[in-house]
Amino acid sequence: MLPDDAWEKSVARPLLVHFRLASQEPTIDEEDDVSAEIRAWFEDYERKLRAEARKEGRIEGRVEAAVRAVLTTLRVRGIAVPDAARERILAEKDPETLERWHERAIVAASLAEVLDGL
Repeated sequence: MLPDDAWEKSVARPLLVHFRLASQEPTIDEEDDVSAEIRAWFEDYERKLRAEARKEGRIEGRVEAAVRAVLTTLRVRGIAVPDAARERILAEKDPETLERWHERAIVAASLAEVLDGL
């Protein structure tokens, strides 16, 4: 059993009360304040995670579309894409690089001109 002034009690008790794991004793204002701070921190953290996930999803979608555009342009233009080059294109995650490759694929006479910029 911990002493009444133990640090662990000052942290654990408000958490237990907040999550309804403690006895049915009424909370005190300090416990309500701690619970509110914890809830606000958690909600802010959750918002940040969601925003980051949306941003990553948009970037991934942009990358996937750019990869398809490069490969489709090369196919339509009749430029053969060996497996190694296809893997290189599929592995590229930089949207600007993929956009540059797509622009080159529109006018290039060979795959080397697209990927190497000759």
